[in-house]
Amino acid sequence: MYDVVIIGAGPAGLSAAIACRESDLKVIVIDEFPKPGGRLLGQLHQEPNGEWWNGVKETQILMDKAEKLNTEIKCEVSAHHIEKTDQGYAIHTNIGLLETTNLLIATGAAETAAPIPGWTLPGVMSIGAAQVMTNVHRVRVGNKGIVVGVNVLSAAIARELQIAGVELHSMALPVSNPVTKNHADPKKVMEGLVSIAHLAPSAFLRFGSKFAKAEWVRNIAVSFYPKGGVKMWGMPIHIRKAIVQINGTEKVESVTMCDVTPDGKVVAGSEKIINVDFVCIAGGLYPLTELASVIGCPFQYVEELGGHVPIHNEQMETPLKGLYVAGNITGIESAKVARAQGTLAGHSIAKNNAKMQQAMQDVKSTRDSASIQFHPEIMEGRNKIHKAFQQYEKVQ
Repeated sequence: MYDVVIIGAGPAGLSAAIACRESDLKVIVIDEFPKPGGRLLGQLHQEPNGEWWNGVKETQILMDKAEKLNTEIKCEVSAHHIEKTDQGYAIHTNIGLLETTNLLIATGAAETAAPIPGWTLPGVMSIGAAQVMTNVHRVRVGNKGIVVGVNVLSAAIARELQIAGVELHSMALPVSNPVTKNHADPKKVMEGLVSIAHLAPSAFLRFGSKFAKAEWVRNIAVSFYPKGGVKMWGMPIHIRKAIVQINGTEKVESVTMCDVTPDGKVVAGSEKIINVDFVCIAGGLYPLTELASVIGCPFQYVEELGGHVPIHNEQMETPLKGLYVAGNITGIESAKVARAQGTLAGHSIAKNNAKMQQAMQDVKSTRDSASIQFHPEIMEGRNKIHKAFQQYEKVQ
Protein backbone atom coordinates (compact mmCIF):
# COMPACT_ATOMS: atom_id res chain seq x y z
CA MET A 1 0.00 0.00 0.00
CA TYR A 2 1.53 3.29 -1.14
CA ASP A 3 0.85 6.75 0.22
CA VAL A 4 1.06 8.08 -3.34
CA VAL A 5 1.11 6.56 -6.82
CA ILE A 6 2.13 8.99 -9.55
CA ILE A 7 1.29 8.15 -13.15
CA GLY A 8 3.68 9.99 -15.45
CA ALA A 9 7.43 10.54 -15.01
CA GLY A 10 7.57 13.86 -16.80
CA PRO A 11 8.47 17.19 -15.16
CA ALA A 12 5.19 17.30 -13.21
CA GLY A 13 5.36 13.71 -11.97
CA LEU A 14 9.03 13.80 -10.98
CA SER A 15 8.68 17.15 -9.19
CA ALA A 16 5.64 15.88 -7.30
CA ALA A 17 7.51 12.74 -6.26
CA ILE A 18 10.38 14.83 -4.89
CA ALA A 19 8.00 17.00 -2.87
CA CYS A 20 6.21 13.91 -1.49
CA ARG A 21 9.47 12.22 -0.53
CA GLU A 22 10.60 15.37 1.28
CA SER A 23 7.61 14.72 3.55
CA ASP A 24 8.65 11.05 3.83
CA LEU A 25 5.64 9.67 1.97
CA LYS A 26 5.87 6.22 0.38
CA VAL A 27 5.80 6.98 -3.34
CA ILE A 28 6.06 5.15 -6.64
CA VAL A 29 6.23 6.83 -10.05
CA ILE A 30 5.29 4.82 -13.14
CA ASP A 31 5.62 5.68 -16.81
CA GLU A 32 5.08 3.69 -20.00
CA PHE A 33 8.13 5.23 -21.70
CA PRO A 34 11.53 3.45 -21.37
CA LYS A 35 13.09 6.57 -19.79
CA PRO A 36 11.83 9.12 -17.26
CA GLY A 37 11.46 12.71 -18.38
CA GLY A 38 8.44 12.62 -20.67
CA ARG A 39 8.24 15.35 -23.30
CA LEU A 40 11.00 17.16 -21.44
CA LEU A 41 13.56 14.82 -23.01
CA GLY A 42 13.02 16.22 -26.49
CA GLN A 43 13.25 19.91 -25.63
CA LEU A 44 16.22 22.01 -26.69
CA HIS A 45 15.85 25.73 -27.32
CA GLN A 46 17.33 29.11 -26.55
CA GLU A 47 15.50 31.36 -24.12
CA PRO A 48 15.01 35.08 -24.86
CA ASN A 49 17.75 35.88 -22.31
CA GLY A 50 20.23 33.82 -24.34
CA GLU A 51 20.33 30.80 -22.01
CA TRP A 52 19.74 27.33 -23.43
CA TRP A 53 16.97 25.10 -22.12
CA ASN A 54 18.14 21.50 -22.41
CA GLY A 55 15.44 19.02 -21.49
CA VAL A 56 17.85 16.13 -21.04
CA LYS A 57 19.86 18.09 -18.47
CA GLU A 58 16.73 19.32 -16.71
CA THR A 59 15.49 15.73 -16.47
CA GLN A 60 18.79 14.63 -14.95
CA ILE A 61 18.57 17.37 -12.33
CA LEU A 62 15.15 16.08 -11.30
CA MET A 63 16.32 12.46 -11.34
CA ASP A 64 19.34 13.28 -9.14
CA LYS A 65 17.04 14.86 -6.56
CA ALA A 66 14.59 11.95 -6.72
CA GLU A 67 17.35 9.35 -6.36
CA LYS A 68 18.84 11.11 -3.33
CA LEU A 69 15.44 10.78 -1.68
CA ASN A 70 15.25 7.06 -2.61
CA THR A 71 12.23 7.59 -4.83
CA GLU A 72 10.86 4.47 -6.50
CA ILE A 73 10.54 5.06 -10.27
CA LYS A 74 9.50 2.34 -12.69
CA CYS A 75 9.47 2.85 -16.46
CA GLU A 76 7.88 0.69 -19.17
CA VAL A 77 4.85 0.33 -16.90
CA SER A 78 1.43 0.99 -18.42
CA ALA A 79 -1.64 1.83 -16.36
CA HIS A 80 -4.73 0.57 -18.16
CA HIS A 81 -7.47 0.83 -15.52
CA ILE A 82 -8.12 2.53 -12.17
CA GLU A 83 -10.67 1.64 -9.52
CA LYS A 84 -11.87 3.63 -6.51
CA THR A 85 -11.53 1.58 -3.31
CA ASP A 86 -12.40 2.09 0.35
CA GLN A 87 -8.72 2.81 1.07
CA GLY A 88 -8.09 5.00 -1.99
CA TYR A 89 -7.29 3.72 -5.49
CA ALA A 90 -6.25 0.51 -7.21
CA ILE A 91 -4.23 0.97 -10.39
CA HIS A 92 -4.15 -1.94 -12.82
CA THR A 93 -0.80 -2.12 -14.64
CA ASN A 94 1.24 -4.59 -16.67
CA ILE A 95 3.30 -5.36 -13.54
CA GLY A 96 0.26 -6.00 -11.36
CA LEU A 97 -2.03 -4.07 -9.05
CA LEU A 98 -0.78 -0.95 -7.25
CA GLU A 99 -2.83 0.23 -4.27
CA THR A 100 -2.57 3.72 -2.87
CA THR A 101 -4.23 6.25 -0.60
CA ASN A 102 -3.53 9.15 -2.97
CA LEU A 103 -3.20 9.21 -6.73
CA LEU A 104 -1.60 11.87 -8.89
CA ILE A 105 -2.24 11.73 -12.63
CA ALA A 106 0.44 13.59 -14.57
CA THR A 107 -0.01 12.03 -18.00
CA GLY A 108 0.71 15.22 -19.95
CA ALA A 109 -0.66 15.88 -23.41
CA ALA A 110 -1.02 14.27 -26.80
CA GLU A 111 -0.88 15.72 -30.29
CA THR A 112 -3.97 16.47 -32.31
CA ALA A 113 -3.99 14.88 -35.74
CA ALA A 114 -4.49 17.26 -38.67
CA PRO A 115 -5.31 15.01 -41.64
CA ILE A 116 -4.54 16.13 -45.18
CA PRO A 117 -4.48 14.00 -48.35
CA GLY A 118 -1.41 11.74 -48.41
CA TRP A 119 -0.75 11.88 -44.68
CA THR A 120 -0.45 8.08 -44.37
CA LEU A 121 2.68 7.92 -46.56
CA PRO A 122 5.97 6.85 -44.91
CA GLY A 123 7.88 10.02 -44.15
CA VAL A 124 4.87 11.86 -42.71
CA MET A 125 5.01 12.31 -38.93
CA SER A 126 3.71 14.54 -36.18
CA ILE A 127 5.96 17.45 -35.21
CA GLY A 128 6.34 15.88 -31.75
CA ALA A 129 7.55 12.60 -33.26
CA ALA A 130 10.18 14.52 -35.21
CA GLN A 131 11.30 16.17 -31.97
CA VAL A 132 11.64 12.85 -30.13
CA MET A 133 13.45 11.16 -33.03
CA THR A 134 15.88 14.06 -33.35
CA ASN A 135 16.59 15.07 -29.75
CA VAL A 136 16.01 11.81 -27.87
CA HIS A 137 16.95 9.03 -30.27
CA ARG A 138 19.36 11.10 -32.41
CA VAL A 139 17.76 9.84 -35.62
CA ARG A 140 17.72 12.10 -38.67
CA VAL A 141 14.11 12.38 -39.82
CA GLY A 142 15.08 13.23 -43.41
CA ASN A 143 17.16 15.49 -45.61
CA LYS A 144 14.66 18.18 -46.54
CA GLY A 145 11.18 18.64 -45.19
CA ILE A 146 8.29 20.98 -44.63
CA VAL A 147 6.17 21.72 -41.55
CA VAL A 148 2.38 21.76 -42.01
CA GLY A 149 0.80 23.82 -39.27
CA VAL A 150 1.95 27.15 -37.87
CA ASN A 151 1.69 27.46 -34.09
CA VAL A 152 3.80 27.86 -30.96
CA LEU A 153 4.73 24.17 -30.80
CA SER A 154 5.69 23.80 -34.47
CA ALA A 155 7.78 26.99 -34.43
CA ALA A 156 9.77 25.83 -31.41
CA ILE A 157 10.39 22.32 -32.74
CA ALA A 158 11.19 23.55 -36.24
CA ARG A 159 14.02 25.55 -34.72
CA GLU A 160 15.24 22.45 -32.87
CA LEU A 161 15.32 20.51 -36.15
CA GLN A 162 17.35 23.30 -37.75
CA ILE A 163 19.85 23.22 -34.88
CA ALA A 164 20.24 19.47 -35.48
CA GLY A 165 21.17 20.19 -39.10
CA VAL A 166 17.86 19.22 -40.72
CA GLU A 167 16.88 21.39 -43.70
CA LEU A 168 13.36 22.79 -43.66
CA HIS A 169 11.87 24.34 -46.78
CA SER A 170 9.25 26.33 -44.86
CA MET A 171 6.24 26.24 -42.56
CA ALA A 172 2.77 26.51 -44.12
CA LEU A 173 -0.88 25.99 -43.22
CA PRO A 174 -2.85 22.78 -43.78
CA VAL A 175 -5.63 22.97 -46.35
CA SER A 176 -8.95 23.76 -44.70
CA ASN A 177 -11.27 20.87 -43.81
CA PRO A 178 -13.65 20.19 -40.89
CA VAL A 179 -10.75 18.99 -38.68
CA THR A 180 -8.14 21.60 -39.61
CA LYS A 181 -10.53 24.56 -39.78
CA ASN A 182 -8.89 26.70 -37.07
CA HIS A 183 -5.34 25.70 -38.06
CA ALA A 184 -6.08 26.69 -41.67
CA ASP A 185 -7.52 30.13 -40.87
CA PRO A 186 -4.80 32.77 -41.55
CA LYS A 187 -6.38 35.25 -39.12
CA LYS A 188 -6.46 32.80 -36.22
CA VAL A 189 -2.92 31.66 -37.01
CA MET A 190 -1.71 35.28 -37.10
CA GLU A 191 -3.12 35.76 -33.60
CA GLY A 192 -0.98 32.86 -32.40
CA LEU A 193 2.12 34.13 -34.21
CA VAL A 194 1.90 37.46 -32.40
CA SER A 195 2.36 35.61 -29.11
CA ILE A 196 5.76 34.26 -30.21
CA ALA A 197 6.99 37.19 -32.29
CA HIS A 198 9.17 38.33 -29.38
CA LEU A 199 11.35 35.28 -30.09
CA ALA A 200 12.01 36.35 -33.68
CA PRO A 201 15.65 37.16 -34.50
CA SER A 202 14.57 40.31 -36.34
CA ALA A 203 14.23 43.46 -34.21
CA PHE A 204 11.73 44.77 -36.79
CA LEU A 205 9.44 41.76 -36.27
CA ARG A 206 9.68 42.05 -32.49
CA PHE A 207 8.79 45.74 -32.65
CA GLY A 208 5.93 45.20 -35.09
CA SER A 209 4.38 42.48 -32.94
CA LYS A 210 3.52 45.05 -30.25
CA PHE A 211 1.14 46.79 -32.64
CA ALA A 212 -0.25 43.51 -34.02
CA LYS A 213 -2.00 42.78 -30.73
CA ALA A 214 -4.92 44.83 -32.08
CA GLU A 215 -7.30 42.76 -34.21
CA TRP A 216 -7.58 45.34 -37.00
CA VAL A 217 -3.78 45.47 -37.30
CA ARG A 218 -3.61 41.66 -37.53
CA ASN A 219 -6.26 41.65 -40.27
CA ILE A 220 -4.26 44.16 -42.30
CA ALA A 221 -1.11 42.11 -41.73
CA VAL A 222 -2.85 39.00 -43.05
CA SER A 223 -4.16 40.81 -46.13
CA PHE A 224 -0.71 42.14 -47.03
CA TYR A 225 1.31 39.15 -45.82
CA PRO A 226 4.43 38.74 -48.05
CA LYS A 227 4.13 36.09 -50.78
CA GLY A 228 7.57 34.84 -49.84
CA GLY A 229 6.56 34.50 -46.20
CA VAL A 230 8.19 36.06 -43.16
CA LYS A 231 11.53 34.50 -42.30
CA MET A 232 12.45 33.34 -38.82
CA TRP A 233 15.90 31.78 -38.50
CA GLY A 234 16.14 31.92 -42.30
CA MET A 235 13.03 29.77 -42.71
CA PRO A 236 9.92 31.21 -44.41
CA ILE A 237 6.73 31.05 -42.38
CA HIS A 238 3.68 31.14 -44.63
CA ILE A 239 0.15 31.93 -43.50
CA ARG A 240 -1.11 32.70 -47.00
CA LYS A 241 -0.02 29.33 -48.40
CA ALA A 242 -1.38 25.88 -47.60
CA ILE A 243 -0.42 22.26 -48.29
CA VAL A 244 -3.26 20.61 -50.17
CA GLN A 245 -1.62 17.26 -50.91
CA ILE A 246 1.34 15.13 -49.84
CA ASN A 247 2.64 13.26 -52.89
CA GLY A 248 4.50 9.99 -53.34
CA THR A 249 4.08 6.31 -54.16
CA GLU A 250 5.97 4.34 -51.51
CA LYS A 251 7.15 7.35 -49.47
CA VAL A 252 7.01 11.16 -49.38
CA GLU A 253 8.39 12.70 -52.57
CA SER A 254 6.82 16.16 -52.62
CA VAL A 255 3.94 18.32 -51.47
CA THR A 256 1.50 20.47 -53.39
CA MET A 257 1.40 24.01 -52.07
CA CYS A 258 -1.14 26.67 -53.06
CA ASP A 259 -1.97 30.26 -52.21
CA VAL A 260 -4.93 30.97 -49.93
CA THR A 261 -7.07 34.04 -49.38
CA PRO A 262 -7.13 35.92 -46.02
CA ASP A 263 -10.09 33.66 -45.15
CA GLY A 264 -8.15 30.49 -45.92
CA LYS A 265 -9.78 29.60 -49.23
CA VAL A 266 -7.64 28.02 -51.93
CA VAL A 267 -6.71 30.29 -54.84
CA ALA A 268 -7.40 28.27 -57.98
CA GLY A 269 -4.45 27.79 -60.33
CA SER A 270 -1.82 28.67 -57.70
CA GLU A 271 -0.65 25.08 -57.08
CA LYS A 272 3.08 24.46 -56.93
CA ILE A 273 5.07 21.25 -56.33
CA ILE A 274 7.72 21.38 -53.58
CA ASN A 275 10.21 18.49 -53.47
CA VAL A 276 10.71 17.17 -49.92
CA ASP A 277 11.36 13.75 -48.38
CA PHE A 278 9.52 14.24 -45.07
CA VAL A 279 6.56 16.18 -43.73
CA CYS A 280 5.86 17.21 -40.13
CA ILE A 281 2.21 17.82 -39.27
CA ALA A 282 1.51 20.12 -36.33
CA GLY A 283 -2.08 20.05 -35.13
CA GLY A 284 -1.46 21.28 -31.59
CA LEU A 285 -1.79 19.55 -28.22
CA TYR A 286 -4.66 18.43 -26.01
CA PRO A 287 -4.68 17.19 -22.37
CA LEU A 288 -4.31 13.41 -22.04
CA THR A 289 -7.17 12.69 -19.67
CA GLU A 290 -8.40 9.14 -20.28
CA LEU A 291 -7.26 7.73 -16.93
CA ALA A 292 -8.95 10.53 -14.99
CA SER A 293 -12.11 9.83 -16.95
CA VAL A 294 -12.02 6.12 -16.06
CA ILE A 295 -12.30 6.93 -12.35
CA GLY A 296 -15.25 9.23 -12.88
CA CYS A 297 -13.47 12.54 -12.34
CA PRO A 298 -15.68 15.44 -13.51
CA PHE A 299 -14.48 17.41 -16.55
CA GLN A 300 -15.07 20.72 -18.22
CA TYR A 301 -14.21 21.87 -21.72
CA VAL A 302 -12.04 24.98 -21.55
CA GLU A 303 -10.72 26.16 -24.91
CA GLU A 304 -8.02 28.29 -23.29
CA LEU A 305 -6.58 25.16 -21.63
CA GLY A 306 -6.59 23.09 -24.81
CA GLY A 307 -9.72 20.97 -24.42
CA HIS A 308 -11.45 18.88 -21.76
CA VAL A 309 -9.60 19.02 -18.43
CA PRO A 310 -10.33 17.46 -15.03
CA ILE A 311 -11.97 19.91 -12.65
CA HIS A 312 -9.44 20.88 -9.99
CA ASN A 313 -8.61 23.68 -7.58
CA GLU A 314 -5.49 25.83 -7.18
CA GLN A 315 -3.92 23.11 -5.01
CA MET A 316 -4.21 20.63 -7.92
CA GLU A 317 -6.87 18.62 -6.06
CA THR A 318 -9.89 17.20 -7.90
CA PRO A 319 -13.37 16.75 -6.35
CA LEU A 320 -12.56 13.05 -5.83
CA LYS A 321 -10.88 12.57 -2.46
CA GLY A 322 -7.22 11.68 -2.82
CA LEU A 323 -7.09 12.33 -6.58
CA TYR A 324 -4.75 15.04 -7.84
CA VAL A 325 -3.64 16.25 -11.27
CA ALA A 326 -0.62 18.24 -12.46
CA GLY A 327 1.07 19.23 -15.70
CA ASN A 328 -0.48 19.36 -19.14
CA ILE A 329 -3.41 17.18 -18.16
CA THR A 330 -4.65 20.37 -16.45
CA GLY A 331 -4.07 22.59 -19.51
CA ILE A 332 -1.38 23.08 -22.13
CA GLU A 333 1.56 25.07 -20.78
CA SER A 334 5.35 24.91 -20.69
CA ALA A 335 7.48 22.25 -19.00
CA LYS A 336 8.52 24.84 -16.42
CA VAL A 337 4.91 25.40 -15.39
CA ALA A 338 4.33 21.62 -15.29
CA ARG A 339 7.36 21.23 -13.03
CA ALA A 340 6.07 23.94 -10.68
CA GLN A 341 2.59 22.39 -10.66
CA GLY A 342 4.10 19.02 -9.75
CA THR A 343 5.87 20.49 -6.77
CA LEU A 344 2.61 22.14 -5.69
CA ALA A 345 0.68 18.88 -6.07
CA GLY A 346 3.29 17.02 -4.00
CA HIS A 347 3.08 19.48 -1.10
CA SER A 348 -0.71 19.48 -1.39
CA ILE A 349 -0.81 15.70 -1.09
CA ALA A 350 1.55 15.87 1.90
CA LYS A 351 -0.67 18.57 3.48
CA ASN A 352 2.42 20.74 3.96
CA ASN A 353 0.60 24.08 4.07
CA ALA A 354 3.66 26.30 4.40
CA LYS A 355 5.40 24.84 1.37
CA MET A 356 2.09 24.62 -0.49
CA GLN A 357 1.54 28.37 -0.25
CA GLN A 358 5.04 29.06 -1.58
CA ALA A 359 4.54 26.51 -4.36
CA MET A 360 1.34 28.28 -5.44
CA GLN A 361 3.29 31.52 -5.76
CA ASP A 362 5.99 29.70 -7.73
CA VAL A 363 3.41 28.40 -10.21
CA LYS A 364 2.06 31.91 -10.72
CA SER A 365 5.48 33.53 -11.15
CA THR A 366 6.62 30.76 -13.51
CA ARG A 367 3.51 31.22 -15.64
CA ASP A 368 3.86 35.02 -15.66
CA SER A 369 7.50 34.84 -16.80
CA ALA A 370 6.95 32.15 -19.46
CA SER A 371 8.48 33.17 -22.78
CA ILE A 372 5.88 31.13 -24.67
CA GLN A 373 2.16 30.71 -23.99
CA PHE A 374 0.43 27.98 -25.98
CA HIS A 375 -2.90 29.72 -25.35
CA PRO A 376 -2.86 33.52 -24.90
CA GLU A 377 -5.79 33.53 -22.46
CA ILE A 378 -4.37 30.87 -20.15
CA MET A 379 -5.29 32.72 -16.93
CA GLU A 380 -8.88 33.09 -18.07
CA GLY A 381 -8.94 29.34 -18.59
CA ARG A 382 -7.45 28.70 -15.15
CA ASN A 383 -10.08 30.91 -13.53
CA LYS A 384 -12.86 29.03 -15.35
CA ILE A 385 -11.69 25.63 -14.13
CA HIS A 386 -11.19 26.83 -10.54
CA LYS A 387 -14.71 28.32 -10.52
CA ALA A 388 -16.01 25.02 -11.87
CA PHE A 389 -14.39 23.28 -8.88
CA GLN A 390 -16.05 25.67 -6.44
CA GLN A 391 -19.45 25.20 -8.08
CA TYR A 392 -19.06 21.43 -8.06
CA GLU A 393 -18.21 21.49 -4.35
CA LYS A 394 -21.32 23.55 -3.60
CA VAL A 395 -23.57 21.13 -5.50
CA GLN A 396 -22.08 18.13 -3.72
